[in-house]
This record gives sequence, structure tokens and C-alpha cells, in this order.
Amino acid sequence: MNEVVIDELLVLRGKARRRLLDVPDDDHPVGGQLMGARPETFGRAARDLVDAGYDTVDINFGCPVPRVLDRCRGGFLLGHPGRALEIVDRVLQSVGGERPVTVKLRRGVDDSRESSDRFFAILDGAFELGVSGVTVHGRTVRQRYVGPSDWDFLRRVKRHVGTKTVFGSGDLFQAADVVRMLACTGVDGVTLARGCIGNPFLFGQVRDLLAGRPARAPTIAEQRRALALHWTEAASLYGPGRGLGRWRRHALQYAALHPDPVAVRDAFVSVRSEARLVTVLDEWYAKGTASGSMGPVQEEVE
Repeated sequence: MNEVVIDELLVLRGKARRRLLDVPDDDHPVGGQLMGARPETFGRAARDLVDAGYDTVDINFGCPVPRVLDRCRGGFLLGHPGRALEIVDRVLQSVGGERPVTVKLRRGVDDSRESSDRFFAILDGAFELGVSGVTVHGRTVRQRYVGPSDWDFLRRVKRHVGTKTVFGSGDLFQAADVVRMLACTGVDGVTLARGCIGNPFLFGQVRDLLAGRPARAPTIAEQRRALALHWTEAASLYGPGRGLGRWRRHALQYAALHPDPVAVRDAFVSVRSEARLVTVLDEWYAKGTASGSMGPVQEEVE
């Protein structure tokens, strides 16, 4: 899934639109996620995503960030089933016959009965309109990212919709978390968000556990290759200046995988140029820096 896109940015002509609609030939399958407030612009924006080559279209009704809610976007729409379902309908009419359309939800605006009723009105209505699946995050909008994700609610949702496709989200930071969610809730799959920031190796570790193998931690060499690729892609997409800042924010998360995470994090903080970036990688990710291979991740699946 690509970064979430404000629908109006696609409708307006400009540099942001060109960047958002640039889908490289080797970047498939890839989904485009839309967020906004006005039903009339969603269909046009979804059409633009499909025409640009996106393989799926996802509608975000889950973002809990205050500046998003203040603009009547994201999680705000969980409190307004009529408008939310009009958005779903507009998108499906525009692209539903050509690409799968999915919806991302949180379990409600808050813990009230009214909020739960509105959630299920949107859930049921979206499936009746023809979406291919939904992702449900087990926290409310009011919770944001505080407190545990309610996996019991995910189990309830999956029982409610039966054979329809539900993906679970929330508190998936280790490969074993994914396996436990699948076993405990019965969801058909998961979506990884914060857990894979700075740790793209999480996907392979999940595959390991599901195949009955220990989840293997990345070697120093693999970490370096990922960091270098991340820089190349960031510089290409945003330019060296903006790209470096975006790379550094992610690199600080990569540092947690290194045998000396505090020192590496401090080194990444000091990166203000490509030359310094290369120096840091040479210093901390050269052959022989650590063990070379850190062995399997120490986690067991219950």
C-alpha cells in the first residue's frame, strides 16, 4: 500500500499529483489509499489512481490524527455512516468493476453504543455496496495509539461478516504478533503499519513462522542493503534534500535492529549529507562490524 493520498491533491493539477501518480513498472502489486471529506471528489480521485496503474483502491476511514479529524476526514467519517457510504458508492461506481476496492476502519469513534452501531452500519453497508474487503484496527479514533488494540472486537467482526474478507490491524510489532492475531481472531489476513517502519524484514519473518521455521533476524549486510535502497528511493522520489530528512526518520527506527542500537541511532542523527550517510554506513554496517548474522529472532509462537 502506498502512502495515504488526500483526494483533492489528485483532482488538482500540479507537482504533487504527478508524484503521487508515478507508479514504477517494478512496483506491483501496489495499492493506493484515499482520504478526504467530499464524496464528489473521491470517485474522480479513485479513477486517477486506477488510470495511473494502481492495483487496488483503499478508502481510509480510520486515521485518528487531530488535523485530519478537524478537516472531516479519516476517522471523523466513522461518526457519519451516510456520508461514508456515499463515498464508498462513488468509488465503486468509478472503479469497482476494474480494481478491488477496500475500506480501512477503526472500531468506532469511541466506546459508546452509538459509535458501535455506526461502525456496523458502515461495515455492513460497504459490503452490500460491493467492497472486496475491510481492514479493522482494534482501537477507537479517540484512543489514537494509546492502550491495547481490542482483538476480541476483531473476532466479533469476523464472526459477524462470515466468509467476507476482514484484515486485522493493531499491535503487530513482531512476527509472532501476526501469527497470534490470525489464530485468536480468525481474520483472513493482517495489515502491518507502524511495526514495519524501519523493519521491512518483518514480512519475511512472518513467512518463516507461518511455514514452521524460526523467524530469522536480518544480517548486518542485509540491513545495510535495505538502508542504502531506502536512501536511493527517497532521493529519487523527493530529491536529495527532502529525501535525506525522510530517510533519516526511518533510519532511526532501523537502528533498533543493530547490535549497538544507541550508538547507531546517535550516528544517524548526525547525518546531514549524503557523504555523512555513506560514512555512517561504512562505520556501522561494514563486514565484521558485528557478528555478521545475528541468528534467529528469539520469539516463540504459543
